[in-house]
Amino acid sequence: MFDWVAFSWSGASLLLVAVLFWLISLIRNDVSIVDSLWSLMFLLVALVYSLMSDSGGPREVLILALVAIWALRLSAYITWRNHGHPEDYRYQEIRANNEPGFRYKSLYIVFGLQAVLAWIISLPLAGAIAGQSALGFVDYAGCALFLTGLFFEAVGDLQLSRFRKDPANAGKVLDKGLWRYTRHPNYFGNFTIWWGFYLIAISAGAWWTIISPLLMTFLLLKVSGVALLEKDISGRRPDYQQYIRRTNAFFPGIPRK
Repeated sequence: MFDWVAFSWSGASLLLVAVLFWLISLIRNDVSIVDSLWSLMFLLVALVYSLMSDSGGPREVLILALVAIWALRLSAYITWRNHGHPEDYRYQEIRANNEPGFRYKSLYIVFGLQAVLAWIISLPLAGAIAGQSALGFVDYAGCALFLTGLFFEAVGDLQLSRFRKDPANAGKVLDKGLWRYTRHPNYFGNFTIWWGFYLIAISAGAWWTIISPLLMTFLLLKVSGVALLEKDISGRRPDYQQYIRRTNAFFPGIPRK
């Protein structure tokens, strides 16, 4: 049975953290810090569900471990990547489109929205933690998907950061490593991770949480992921059009000639 009390507490916790980071953003005049917060929101939600759960079984431990690995790595990487840089261009554009008063509007436009999305997307974590059944094949399949996604996300981020460090690559397009097979290995990895979480939730009987991976897939493909990023890159890098013609946008595949 779904625990509405835990669900409510997780939402309240997310809103509290969102307000706290919004206040920090006012001091820094930079809402980019929400990117570092994003994955940590899911770790917070998982901890809330775990604290309010009576199961204490191996699936709960498994989910907490997987979420912690993913959330801490992603948050640390984004924080390191953004350190010393001005506010991300995406948020600069949002800021320009919502003046005057963006400092205060950002509470719900940026931080509140992220909290609500994390609240909905985290449903498989709630379902998996509440499950009482023993671990089975579907759990292991979910772990395999998670590890595949983590590989694509982490290695893709590493390859991109190394590419950007080399001044000789300024204005060029990364088409080596994982980026040879998909234009967005990190987004594909995130997609795979959340379908992995959903498989573990299915094994716990929470098949109805499918709204989570579907919403995450929609966001990655149509909203804040592939569509938004490629709109910007295509305008700045002429070689990117050739890269588009030979490389799959999302799912990995053999490059076309």
